[in-house]
Amino acid sequence: MKKLIVAFVFAFVAVGLQGQFRKASLQASGLTCSMCSKAVKVALEKVAFVQEVKVNIKSQEYAITFKDNSDADFDALKKAVEDAGFSVASLRVTGNFSDLNVEKDKHIQLDGKNFHFVSPGSKVLNGEQTFTIVDKDFLSAKEYKKYSAATKLECIKTGKAENCCIKNGIHTEERVYHVII
Repeated sequence: MKKLIVAFVFAFVAVGLQGQFRKASLQASGLTCSMCSKAVKVALEKVAFVQEVKVNIKSQEYAITFKDNSDADFDALKKAVEDAGFSVASLRVTGNFSDLNVEKDKHIQLDGKNFHFVSPGSKVLNGEQTFTIVDKDFLSAKEYKKYSAATKLECIKTGKAENCCIKNGIHTEERVYHVII
């Protein structure tokens, strides 16, 4: 009976966290013309959970809206841009949160994904908040170096759970996104 109650609570919490991320802002690099921008837009529109993509050609930025009740896969966005022949210069994802306690080097599971907060200090997140993903291949090499130096935890080098993450209940094969607020 106890296992059934625990399973029910876990299922309820997991369902409650689905669809937490609603939109993203992606900046691409390597674009040289409007045809390049269009190629990235078309590639992003083909991603299953993407509802709409709006382009600002001057800033090479894409405002992406996710479909309701969808599971946004940030690596799929990166892959779409790379498959179009370009790279991601920045990815910021926005979601709604209620009394979420975050602190530096803390791992938290949200929306079925593991997040490692690299930002210093602790905060309680309420309402709409934007995370910037600071993993390798989600920003410039110079910026990645700066953020990877901000933590001593090894998971930032691979994007996968390491010994530090196992203590937090994350298995070694699981993806970990490193973020700042």
